[in-house]
Parts: sequence; structure tokens; C-alpha cells
Amino acid sequence: LFSIGGDDEATGAQGNKANRFKPMVKFLGPFHLESGDNQSHTFKMPRYVGSVRTMVIAGQDEAYGYTEKTTPVRKPLMVLATLPRVVGPGESVKLPVTVFAMEKHVKNVSVEVKTNGYFTGSAKKSISFSEVGDKVVNFDLKVAKKLGIGKVRVVVRSGKEKAEYDIEIDVRNPNPPVVDFVDAVIEPGQTWNSEYTPVGIAGTNKGTLELSNIPPIDFGRRLKYLTQYPHGCVEQTTSGAFPQLFLSSVMEVDNKMKAKISTNIKAAIKRLKTFQQPNGGLGYWPNANTANDWGTSYAGHFMLEAEKKGYKLPIGFKNNWIKYQKKAARNWSPASKKNKYYYKTQDLVQAYRLYTLALAKKPALGAMNRLRELSSLSLQAKWRLAAAYVLAGQPEVAKKLTSNLSTSVNAYTELSYSYGSSYRDEAMILETMSLLKQRNKAVSVMKRVSNALISSRWMSTQSTAYCLIAMSKFAGEGSTSKELKFTYNLGKSNISGATKKPVAQVNMNIKNKTSVGNVMVKNNGSGILYARITLEGIPETGDQTSSSNNLNMSIRYLNMKGKEIDVTQLDQGTDFIAEVKISNPGIMGHYKEMALTQIFPSGWEIHNTRMDGFNSVHSADIPTYQNIRDDRVYTYFDLRKGKTKTFRILLNASYLGKFYLPTVYCEAMYDNQINARKPGKWVEVIKPGAE
Repeated sequence: LFSIGGDDEATGAQGNKANRFKPMVKFLGPFHLESGDNQSHTFKMPRYVGSVRTMVIAGQDEAYGYTEKTTPVRKPLMVLATLPRVVGPGESVKLPVTVFAMEKHVKNVSVEVKTNGYFTGSAKKSISFSEVGDKVVNFDLKVAKKLGIGKVRVVVRSGKEKAEYDIEIDVRNPNPPVVDFVDAVIEPGQTWNSEYTPVGIAGTNKGTLELSNIPPIDFGRRLKYLTQYPHGCVEQTTSGAFPQLFLSSVMEVDNKMKAKISTNIKAAIKRLKTFQQPNGGLGYWPNANTANDWGTSYAGHFMLEAEKKGYKLPIGFKNNWIKYQKKAARNWSPASKKNKYYYKTQDLVQAYRLYTLALAKKPALGAMNRLRELSSLSLQAKWRLAAAYVLAGQPEVAKKLTSNLSTSVNAYTELSYSYGSSYRDEAMILETMSLLKQRNKAVSVMKRVSNALISSRWMSTQSTAYCLIAMSKFAGEGSTSKELKFTYNLGKSNISGATKKPVAQVNMNIKNKTSVGNVMVKNNGSGILYARITLEGIPETGDQTSSSNNLNMSIRYLNMKGKEIDVTQLDQGTDFIAEVKISNPGIMGHYKEMALTQIFPSGWEIHNTRMDGFNSVHSADIPTYQNIRDDRVYTYFDLRKGKTKTFRILLNASYLGKFYLPTVYCEAMYDNQINARKPGKWVEVIKPGAE
């Protein structure tokens, strides 16, 4: 038994297609009915205007039957209100309220709008009816300059009749967060005092005090970057969750944080299953036709470590993954030098694959020995292969392989294949040295990795995650560091703290604070204490400048006939196209793993042409992968040297008001030297014919 609410009678203000109710489906059953028996069932409907179709399907053996009935849902006085799916701070929006007078006795109606602190503009208006019908009345709402869940309640009254309608809406800021730091080194017995100023608008302010007796990791900021990174390929999905497995080994974790970590890791495990292909390998995107070698090893590495921590893996995932890894390891051979990027790291890809098989207790010793005999084996591959030998129970081979081997990697950035950098590779070396129990020798590498993490320099998701993983393993597993003892004051009272973990973090609770604050820390221990304040917030407006770094980008807005238009002011109901052209000038070769981010104003609706079942005549180049959300579109693609790609998004100016069009940004996800952006601006949606 189930009920379906259609949209034939549930039309929003001005009859806009975007304002119509989505069908609601409620399933009940299955139920068993004896011969001659009858049953009745009840369920609670949400507030609804329109009609409900109830259907019953019955069957036994090969016989079946069904019946249905449509029931109007109405009362003498009804109301419907519509808003965009999201809004932004400082925006203005018209709230259209449709009042339905379904009986002749409904004449004079009062309409009242009530809002919470995320809107201003609560008001009351009156309308009158001379006959049965509906009327629309508009209210002006202004969005407050803070983030959260806005609530709007519309109450209509006429005599004894009353109706209500509630809307909850996300007040979001599409701008990226900004981060500031305050650092100090505190000697034993010394006290450090410092002022700090929160960054960003109220409600987005965050502050963390991190204390450690090892060079700082800046775990909070870097981990937040990983978890908030919007592009969810196999590498980035893994990177967001992987370091969280080791968080408890470096710092105290309360029950609330433990629950959050568990939720995040389980979600990543579930999502990574969707990347696995029939052959056991994992694609870079869920719709990929081929396995991504590094992504397969990296995700499998995470899954194995998660399993060791007590997490359950999807049925069949591990066995199929091992089969793929074994076959790929057997079939591997050195690549041609023609592809300089792949040739540079292809032996590391094989070494990492062999490491993961050894971690899974399925070492491919034959493939390991063949790789070790290569005369051209790179520095990074030797260190990673050594780690595989340690896990395979042959530490002496590992020590011989790395004897007198350098621990420093020349600076480089890789766009694809292993998504590597010198930071990532040195972190992998640090991990191997931890396995070899060479802690004293590894101190210099640890300091270099720490300096990379605490710096303000950009790091890819791969580099960030692996640096956190390696530092966590070095600091937390087998650590003999002294107990942290300290006293801190964030403006209220002195609080004493102590932990045997190498890192302590304190939430500064500055969510709605914008004024200058003070912090005091006293080192009560016997060793040096490293202190760092990390301040984060989202600015009211985004970057208002244009830039072009080894990438060219142009944006046009077109009407449905292909003619360029000005979107500063659009008539409500206008269909139009956002066109972005991206060009590779050829300076840095072919580009891989590019990401185009387009966030649209709250008053514009995105038309998802993939739901049409056919290719739109307005479509352009086909991306590798595309993620369409309520207010934004992420487009992913590769771009060969000297080539241009064009991407088009169909839009509709749906809601009256003044809205902010955020910055359009395109980047190579693994190299911040390749990017381009165009600044945002304010736009309006007006009534047709209005000036």
C-alpha cells in the first residue's frame, strides 16, 4: 500500500515550474490477508496541498490485482509559500505566498510572515476574496549576515479558519574559508601571552589552540581542509578519511569526536565501494571505465588500515581488490620514457602496490624481487619497496636496500598517475623509517614534513593526507615523548591540562566572536612546548580579483538563441546559458585532473540536462565527470596542451530578489600553479516589464 502526491494541483507562486511540489511517496507493507479478512492502516501526512493517489497492489502465486483512488487534499483556507533552495548572507529575496480560498465564506484574510534571526522583514498583510480562488502576495525578506538554518512561518487567518506553512532554508556562504596563525615556542616554566583576532563573519569563526612536544602538525587545519574539500574522487575520498584513523594515537579524543570519526570513516568505506569495478580495481570517478592504479592501492591501503582498527569492509571488496593487485603486480613492466610524468613515478606505483599486498599479508615476493633488481629504480620506489619487505618479514633486505640512501626528494608536483609531490614522498620515507625503527635517523625528515604542514603553503589532498598519516605514525606509535603539562587561559579562568599523547588540542569556542581576544599558555612540563593558534572563518564576500596562472578562462551568458546577454538584471522566468571556455596555453604540457567550480546565485535554478534522457542542443564538450548540486556544478576534465574546452550549464531566473553570483574558479587539483578565476558580482531577478 502506498500513496503518491502529484504536482497537478500543487503549483507554486506565479505557476513557476521551479516552485512546484516534488511528488511524495509513502510505502506501507507488505501485509498478509487471510481469505475473507480485511485490514485498515493509517499514516501521518506532512502538510500538503493538492491531491493524493492511494494504490493497493495484491498478489499471490501468479495472480495479482490492483486498485487506486485519488483524493483531493484541501480545506477552506490554505497557503503555499516558496523560497530558493539556499540563500546567502546579505541577499534580498521576495517571498511569494499563495493563499487559496476554497469556500465562499472565506472573504477577508490576514497573511503574517514570521522569521527567526536569519531573516529580517517579518510583516503582516491583508487580502480579500470575492469568490473561490487563489491570490499571491509578496513579502520582502533580507538575509542576515550569518550562517545557519533560516526559518520562515506563514500564518493565514480568516474568521475561524487558519492555515500555516513552514520553510527551513540553509543560509550558506559559498566563499572559501580564510586561515590565520599565531605561533610560539615556550620553554619549561615560561608563560606565553598573545592577542588574536577572529576571522570571517559571525557564525563561521573557529579557533583551535594546539600544543605539542614535537614540532607542530597543525592537524586541525589540515584535516579540516581534507574533510571540506568538495571534489570527491577516489583519491580525495580516501584522503579525507585516512588520517582520521590515527587521530587518537596523537591526541586525546573525547566520545563526541570518536563518534564523528567513526561516522566519517564508515561513510568513506561505503563510498569507496562504489568506485570498485568488476575486476576489483577502483576507478578515479564512480563512472570510470578503467581502474586507477594509484587510487586502487591508496584506497585499499586505507581499507586495510581501517579493518585493523575494527571497521567492517563491504562483502567481497577485499578479496576482489587483492585479486586485482596480484594480477597487476604480475603483469607490471617498466614504462616507456616517452611519457615523462608516468615514467618518473611508474616504479613507485608498482612499489606501492607491492606494499599494500604485503600489508594485506599476501606479499608478491617474486614481483618484489624483480623490482629490486631494476638498475633504474627511483629513490622513492626503493624506500617504498623497503617498507614492503619489512611487512613481508624480511627487514634485513629492507635495511640493505636503504643503506646510505638519501631521505631528501627534489621538489616536484605531479598532475596525475600518483598525484605526488616531494612532500608526499618524504612523508612516505618517514613512514618507512618508522617501520624500520630508525626514529633517531628520521628526526630530520620528520622536521621537514612538520614544516610543510604548519606552513601557509598550498598542499594537495594527497600530500596533506600522507604527511598527516606519516607524522601520526611517527609521533603516536612507539613514541617515548615526555608528558605534556600546561595551563591555559582563553579569557575566563586558568585551566590545567596534561596528556601523555604528543599533541593536545583545545577548542577556543569563538563561533560568534569578532572582537580581539587573549590567550595565555604556561609550560608546566620539563621539555619545550610548541604552541599554535589556528583561526578560521569565511569572509562576507569572496575574492573580487581576476587571475590567470598557466590557464585561460572566459565566461559568457547567452540566451537560448546563443546571443550574449547581461545577467546583472534578468526577468523572472528567463531561461539562459552559462558558458565557460577553458584553454591550456601549452606552457606546462598536458593538464590532468582539472576542476571547474561554478556556484550560482540563490535566485537561479540549475537545469540538470542529464535528467532529460537525451543530449541537449546547448551542450558542449563532455566532461570526465560532473557533479550537479542545489546551487553549484563541479565539472572535471583533462585538457591537452594548446586545446580549449567549452562547458555550458542551463539556468533559469526563478526567484525575485537581489543575489550574489560567486567567483568562478578553475584549477588543476594537484598543482596550484595552474588556475584561473573570475570575480563574483551582485545580480537581480525582477518582474517582467519592471525597470
